Formats: sequence, structure tokens, C-alpha cells
Amino acid sequence: MTRTPTLRGAPADRVREALRTRDPLPGGRGFAGRIADPPGRSGPVLVRDVLGREPIFVDRGATPETDRDPPTSDRDPTAPTNWSFDRHDLDDPVSVPAGGVASAEGTERVWTLPDDGPVDPDAGQATVDAALDDVLADLARDGGSDDGAGGGSGGESEAGNLAVAFSGGVDSGVVAAAVPNAPRYVAGFEGCHDIAAAREAAAAADRAVDLRVVEITHEELIRAVRAVAHATGRRNPMDVAIAVPLYLVAEAAAEDGFDRLAVGQGADELFGGYSKVVDPADDHRVDADTVRGARTETVRTLPDQLERDVLAIRAAGTEPVAPLLDDRIVDAALALPGALLSAGGERKIALRRAAAGRVPESVRVADKKAVQYGTYASRELDRLARQAGFKRRMDDHVGRYLDELVSDG
Repeated sequence: MTRTPTLRGAPADRVREALRTRDPLPGGRGFAGRIADPPGRSGPVLVRDVLGREPIFVDRGATPETDRDPPTSDRDPTAPTNWSFDRHDLDDPVSVPAGGVASAEGTERVWTLPDDGPVDPDAGQATVDAALDDVLADLARDGGSDDGAGGGSGGESEAGNLAVAFSGGVDSGVVAAAVPNAPRYVAGFEGCHDIAAAREAAAAADRAVDLRVVEITHEELIRAVRAVAHATGRRNPMDVAIAVPLYLVAEAAAEDGFDRLAVGQGADELFGGYSKVVDPADDHRVDADTVRGARTETVRTLPDQLERDVLAIRAAGTEPVAPLLDDRIVDAALALPGALLSAGGERKIALRRAAAGRVPESVRVADKKAVQYGTYASRELDRLARQAGFKRRMDDHVGRYLDELVSDG
């Protein structure tokens, strides 16, 4: 019988030390779970790292609303029946906030993102280069396990049992280059950007690449929508269109016998990959008026995004491995000046420079479409919605279609 872990993503001693020092980036790729004997506290706590890279849930009724609420056994979120890594274990699950510590006394934010930059551009680039070197060397050596924590599985695993989600861009390109023998998976509708880009990137590689294409059909799209909605608890068009291709890639990898999926998540947020970061003072989508400030806003969206992606990938039968969300890369990226994030129309400048020599030049400079558009997932959801009678003149016509589809499923 396999024992369910009480802590995922990092050794308990590392998390205890991070609690003691309030270090937001203590090493690894995030953590979440229960610490029975936290330093300086009278009882057990639930923890979630500063970027929310590991999801964890509590039952809403078990969380004190204010610090003045008296702790009782049935209100204690750390009680075994009141929390879980699986939202389906709870009657009314809510996420522990990223950087938060929950206990019988309430929830407090212990960890916040560092804001020590910007550093000198040369030093900043050198730090990114070194961090990427180290992180990808770890991936090549052990396939992404974290000090025996297995990225969440609780045990060591072999590098040979790793697949890569691959869309042909620089993010997934550097990940895939570190494990050249791992098969690469891409999903999308026939003729979509991501499949074409992945094929071109595979052809540009110096050695033969095992690229496996998952062609989505309307039938598969509908099935995956229902699975993703069940796994994540979300049915809005944006979340569904992003998570469905990930789910189908992870499912295909699992069917081929792979239990871990390496992804390039986090690079766009950390390194300034979004168009709204380019000229933020004139972009209504961000409040900041500097490149670094806009980048910080996008980083703060990661906990919500990562919860969705992790839950979708796990529901498909694989464990996500996100090397570009390693604390070493996060720390290096957050300290970068704006000129190494976005300038002159170029985005993710520091990451692209660090990728030189690791990936073909065409991959290093390639533009990347958002997954929901690059796979045609959004386009085809809109098509299905209209075919089902939900016309574009209706408010949120795709969302209304998804509500009906999931409810009927």
C-alpha cells in the first residue's frame, strides 16, 4: 500500500528552515503540504510556496475567517479530513494562497517574492546563464527529481521515464535539449501553428528527434473539456482552452508509458514574454508603467495558472516537471533589468541569450503563440459553440456552451 505523502516538492527540513528564515526561494521547484512541527509555532501548519507551484486545498468550512476565531478541532484546516492535494477529497475546496501558511489560528502570508533588482545587465545575464546551466544539468542527470522528492511523487525516478511537452519555441526547446532522448509531444488541430512549429524545430535539431503528434478532433476536444473541468473545477473558455492541449499531451505520454512530463511553464511570466510587457505605459492590460513592473504583474498570475496546469496534467496520469520554475531561475529572472526582459520589440531577451548554442537558432528566436491559439483550441471551441446554437452575439457564448457541455457530461 502506497502511503499518501504529507509534503510534496521539497524535504521537510528545507521547508522548516524556510519558515524560520522566511526565505521565499529556498531551492527546488516549489512545495506544499503539512508540517507537523514548524519552528516557532504551537501546532501543525499547511504550507504553499511563494509561486504556488504545488496545489493544496482546504475545506472552506475548516478555515477560520479571522485570527480571532477560536480554534476548534472541526475548524482546524490541518486535520487530515480538512485538507488534501486533491480537491475532490473535500466538500468545498479552496486553495491555500501562494506563500501562505494555514493553521487553526488562521492563514497568513509568510513568503513574498523578492524585489532586490534590478542588477547590472552583465551580471544579470551571467546569473541567468549559470542558473540555466545548473537546472538543465540536473534535468539531464536525474530527469527532474528534487532531492529524492520526485517532484511530488515521494520517491526517486529514472530520467528515461520522462517525456517533454514541445511546441517548438525557446521555452520547451531548452527543456527538450537537456534530455535529447526523451520523446517530444505536441497537440493541436490539423494545420495549427504549434504542430508546424514543433515539426520545424525537430527537423532543425542536430540529431533525430522523436516527435509524437497528438492531432485533436472535435470528439477528443469535447472529451478533454469534460476531463479538464472535472480535474480543475474550471469551465471558463480561457482556462479550458489552455489546459486541454496540456491534458491531451500528458494523456498521450502516459499511454506510452511515461509517468512524468517536462514542461516549459513559467518562462513567459518570469522573462517578459507577453506583449503587454513590451510597452506597459500604453497598454491597458497592466497597471504598471515599466517593463519590470509589468513583468511582476504577470508573475503574480502564476499561482492560479499553475494550479490549473498541474491538476490537468496529473489528471491525465503524469507528473509535471517544470525546470524553468526552479528557484535558481526564478531568483535570477526576478533580478533582471527591464532591458533584458523586453526591448526593441524583442521579448525574453535574457532567456534567448542563455539559449544560444543549446537550441537551433530558428528555435531560439522563434515567436510563440499562446497555446490556446497555437493549437486552435480556442478557435474550435468557438466553432462548436456556434454549431450548438450559441451565437457570437450572445454574451460569453463559448462560456455558456461549456457550462452546458460539462453539465450534460
